Amino acid sequence: MSSESKPKVVLAYSGGLDTSVILKWLCEKGFDVIAFCADVGQHHEDFEAVKAKAVGCGAIKCVVTDLRKEFVEHYIFEALKCNAIYEGRYLLGTSVARPCIAKEMVRIAAEEGATFIAHGATGKGNDQVRFEMCAQALDAKLQCIAPWRDAEFIESFKGRSDLLAYCTKHGIPVDAKPKSNYSIDENLFHTSYESGVLEDANETYEESMFKMTVSPQAAPDTSTMIDIEFEKGIPVKVTNKTDGTVKTDPLELFMYANEIAGANGIGRIDIVENRFVGIKSRGVYETPGGTLLRDAHMDLEGICMDREVKRITEGMGTEFARLCYNGFWFAPEMDLIRHSITYSQRDVSGTVSLELYKGNIICRGRTSPFALYNPDLASMDIEGGGDNFDYNPSDAAGFIRINAVRLKTYAALRAKTHE
Repeated sequence: MSSESKPKVVLAYSGGLDTSVILKWLCEKGFDVIAFCADVGQHHEDFEAVKAKAVGCGAIKCVVTDLRKEFVEHYIFEALKCNAIYEGRYLLGTSVARPCIAKEMVRIAAEEGATFIAHGATGKGNDQVRFEMCAQALDAKLQCIAPWRDAEFIESFKGRSDLLAYCTKHGIPVDAKPKSNYSIDENLFHTSYESGVLEDANETYEESMFKMTVSPQAAPDTSTMIDIEFEKGIPVKVTNKTDGTVKTDPLELFMYANEIAGANGIGRIDIVENRFVGIKSRGVYETPGGTLLRDAHMDLEGICMDREVKRITEGMGTEFARLCYNGFWFAPEMDLIRHSITYSQRDVSGTVSLELYKGNIICRGRTSPFALYNPDLASMDIEGGGDNFDYNPSDAAGFIRINAVRLKTYAALRAKTHE
């Protein structure tokens, strides 16, 4: 029975071994635990079973919130608008989900009168930073409990065997399936695999590991032809020209992008990245729909966006990725970048035609009512700029001379110093 004198804590709960042990441990420490499970598109998750397990472990209640639509519209599409990619390779599948989850966690804490939040993130990873930075930005009064940084907890649970023994002692049900060789994070944006055998950076993985994609070798021998339509940088319609399927609802559109890209072997990477806490980490990721939509968006920007705006937004996209990865989603500098990116996308509307084939995304054309591309101006068969542009090729001589002045000056200095 809940006691009014007990402090309340909202625990980010997955139903797995770690968070189930943490839930019971918090109860033993005198907390009323409200388990919170975010539905961000985990594959084949039984949320009713998760709720029952949380209550069975001692939670006073378990709240499951369907965040899939919000996740797509307000987080994934925000990253897509600036082509965000961390260290040139990682599309931020886990990073961009954390502020979405943290925001709901803080909302539940306020609604339930909880003064604490808790999570099962390790003391070596990025997620501890992301959850806590987001929570503090949204409600500075909340206190955070991180058991995997707690000396007493760590002393009690030195490994998986200690966790399992605790479950046996307290009657906590344990999944009978063998433990995976990897640590897996799932949402509708991506699936990530790390730890276990992957901690050896030179160790390969089994094909059976993947959940969202087939290998390029196993993809169909025939292409899938699609059109993706954007409005102000946001995908609003996907048309499969091969079978006639059309998707316009944001969530359905994104899920379908996952489906067709994954079926064609698109979106896998295996990388070593730099965590915010200073540790290098090896991760294998599959992000099929995100890879497809980002490629299409970048292609459309090529025809719609001014050169200097593109140069500036590329830098903003890099900074967006760094801030998102490091847990600064709700920081003022992130607000600045997001507003600036939104302004830059006002003319990024149009349609990109793509062919998907065995891991490849091949652009077959693009069109936009706001295109800056002009065939007459670009043509090698028209001497000037056509009827609408006053372009004289002989002007390029002066343009080249002016731009070469500093190069000549630098070369003269090098010659003078014999370098």
